[in-house]
Amino acid sequence: MHAPGAFAPAFGLRHPGLQATLASRRPAKRAWRRLGIDLDAISSAHVLDCRGGVRLTGRFAPAPASIASRGLVVLIHGWEGSHDSSYVYSMAAQLHRAGYATFRLNLRDHGGTHHLNEAMFHSGRMDEVLDAVGAAHALAPEGPLLVIGFSLGGNFALRVGLQGPARGVYPRLAVGVSPSINPEATLHGIDGGPALFRWYFMDKWRRTLEAKRSAWPHYDFSGFRGVRGFVEMTRRFVADFTEYDSYEDYLAQYTLSPGMLMQSPTPLAVITARDDSVIPIRDFEGLCVRGSMLAYELTDRGGHCGFIENWRFDSWAERRVLDLLARV
Repeated sequence: MHAPGAFAPAFGLRHPGLQATLASRRPAKRAWRRLGIDLDAISSAHVLDCRGGVRLTGRFAPAPASIASRGLVVLIHGWEGSHDSSYVYSMAAQLHRAGYATFRLNLRDHGGTHHLNEAMFHSGRMDEVLDAVGAAHALAPEGPLLVIGFSLGGNFALRVGLQGPARGVYPRLAVGVSPSINPEATLHGIDGGPALFRWYFMDKWRRTLEAKRSAWPHYDFSGFRGVRGFVEMTRRFVADFTEYDSYEDYLAQYTLSPGMLMQSPTPLAVITARDDSVIPIRDFEGLCVRGSMLAYELTDRGGHCGFIENWRFDSWAERRVLDLLARV
């Protein structure tokens, strides 16, 4: 569903860099507490046991006691995000207010969990995410399962829709917000985009490598010193720390085409912006509302995972997701 003009940010909020920054930096917790919702107070921490001894964590918040639960929504953060990222927290609070139970999942080596699993995170680790989503659903099995992801988490969410039914995981809907469906294009987009973005992502990667080495001292990341580009860093990472034969084989594991999405066994939805400097809009050429694609929202503005519409920092994407969930 292409709805041009549906998202119209207030004057002063149109720059894509500002939109992307506000997605992660807006004071979501404080804003929701003023409205009487404190997810930290009502949620509980969980460690989910996945196959092969893998453990993933997250926070579960039941639906409000005064409202019949409308189902469970599993939320998946972007790369180097966590259950506590502003965009995840705010979406979860919005869903809680609407009557949904929520589970904010941490991917491996995210949210301070570098110590839980010895092997490193990479984007091909789909089996454990499917196990975790199934385990999270067991916490609130009385309603439908829904999945929402952002950026790389959007890729994971769409893959839950694509691959879940074959593994006994049946989402009613999977939504990708600014999803990275063509990882090679995303890597080149970061390298060729604003220098501040590239520095930001590289700095976060180096920090997580240091956290992993602190937890597991046998790791040696000295080969990454002096690397300044995301493409080159990914090539070295794949060669040294994954089971894939090549950089190309690795990227192929999580590259999604519009054709694949429209033929999904699960209904899917995508929300993305033309001015996203991280996710090239050409990745979505040919995508339309057909087959399993319940909705395709392509806005002119919004940046990367932004969609902040006013100076109260309200999110248009949150309202749009609620509309989509109501439809299913």
